[in-house]
Amino acid sequence: MGVVILVRHGQASFGADDYDVLSETGWEQGRLLGRWLGERAVAPTAVLRGGMRRHRETAEAAGWAPEEDLGWDEFDHLSVVAADPDHPTGELDRRGFQRAFEQATARWTGGGFDDEYAESWPGFVDRVRSALDRAVARAGAGETVVVVTSGGPIAVACAALADPDADAASYARPWHRFNTTIVNASFTRVVVGSTGARLLTFNEHPHLEGDALTYR
Repeated sequence: MGVVILVRHGQASFGADDYDVLSETGWEQGRLLGRWLGERAVAPTAVLRGGMRRHRETAEAAGWAPEEDLGWDEFDHLSVVAADPDHPTGELDRRGFQRAFEQATARWTGGGFDDEYAESWPGFVDRVRSALDRAVARAGAGETVVVVTSGGPIAVACAALADPDADAASYARPWHRFNTTIVNASFTRVVVGSTGARLLTFNEHPHLEGDALTYR
């Protein structure tokens, strides 16, 4: 069997001029992840990452040299929030932004407004599912493919693996559940065997504790 390990990036820089940069905590989370997996002889045969800076920096912190696959990019959460006609204006703290984010993504995934978004929810699901298929295809017997990405794509992958025959609309509910609980620099394991890919574990983070354990 092969394994695909889906890694969420380390903590980004909320409130900074450029969110797409790891915080100091994010860099430490990446180092802890790489060290923990290395100590357990988890040696990737391939490492993939999305095209965002936080993906690249997390891979660097873990000690990996990844290939880029833009299919693993996060959706543009800022444009999704801005497209919500009821989104609050002004500067928001973490709690306020989380409320706005959940409200806006519920609208985005709910259908009926696809033409108002640069990337629709069905388009995002299809993009991530295609990226997952590419990663799975590289996870042959005894091989380990690591993917460094974001919470949104990991949640789509988990929803797709939990119910492979469902359509994009059916993924919305489990996606919200998965997406709101994924820890920074956590990892999710997918086992690849003769019957295809199956979700083995979700959101593992034994390498993180204390201040190193963050969700946003």
